[in-house]
Amino acid sequence: MGDSSGSASVSVDVERISFGGKEHVVRTRCGSVTVAVYGDEDKPALITYPDVGLNYMSCFQGLFFCPEAASLLLHNFCIYHINPQGHELGAAPIPSDVPVPSVDDLADQVADVLDFFSLGSVMCLGVTAGAYVLTLFATKYRERVIGLMLVSPLCKAPSWSEWFYNKILLNLLYYYGTRGLVKETLLQRYFSKKVRGDAQYPESDIVQACRSLLDEKQGENIWRFLQLINERHDLTESLRNLQCRTLIFVGENSEFHEDAIHMTTKLDRRYCALVEVQDCGSLVTEEQPYAMLMPMEYFLMGYGLYRPYQLSSSPRSPLSPCCISPELLSPESMGVKLKPIKTRVAIDF
Repeated sequence: MGDSSGSASVSVDVERISFGGKEHVVRTRCGSVTVAVYGDEDKPALITYPDVGLNYMSCFQGLFFCPEAASLLLHNFCIYHINPQGHELGAAPIPSDVPVPSVDDLADQVADVLDFFSLGSVMCLGVTAGAYVLTLFATKYRERVIGLMLVSPLCKAPSWSEWFYNKILLNLLYYYGTRGLVKETLLQRYFSKKVRGDAQYPESDIVQACRSLLDEKQGENIWRFLQLINERHDLTESLRNLQCRTLIFVGENSEFHEDAIHMTTKLDRRYCALVEVQDCGSLVTEEQPYAMLMPMEYFLMGYGLYRPYQLSSSPRSPLSPCCISPELLSPESMGVKLKPIKTRVAIDF
């Protein structure tokens, strides 16, 4: 996992029967990453990137197991799920002598993945730390990103309190791995208190499943990803230069709620929409994936993409650069009347 290369090339192909799709181990300039590909590769590309401690299955399974969302995304896109180094199932510990990459290295790594698959401009879907990586990628390679769908995103450098909190977690990860307090802290990062359960209510199935997957993770590998995210730089000024449209989801109870609000205020308000999901933590893709369906559907309509029953033309055609219609981003269209969604949209009419 730790070897480096100046250009991207494939080293391994593995068919995964249990979850479908095909996994490729792609060598990039700063190490190898596992990329799972789903769908028709002639269709436009959707790139995903998960949060710290998660891989594409534990971060996006809920969304893609939602039939309506799966039909919307898989009908219009070929999905390329990028796993952070060492976060894929069965990953071995990354050797301690392999340097920890920077966030800029990860953005360049995404570009290497696109080059390997001969992809041009892509749509991006990222969660928290993964949302930061894809946003940074969009600021560095503006011509290669046509749209961003971000869940509980980060864009600022960590506050002193977040930095210190993560330092404590990093020490615990280093010495104890993903067990005990470390596991509970990560679950708190992902999910709302409601689904994590308490003395009165049982822990939900999605939290139990995530807990089980964390048991299989190598603490050293999560440590590396959290370490580099804790050293991230501020993207606020770069956001004004983004040339793509952005749809932001954030759980009302997310630890990163204020970060998402801040990011929304710094983006071009004509092409940005914020969807706040009530009674939800940061991992909206797992906790309340149905809340994402209608906003995504209207967002993609701005690119000429629709759910299958609405399509009359081939989805293989390139994504249209047309502007998102203000009507499609109105609070009524975005689903403000449908619980558990409430929407903030700043747009000129």
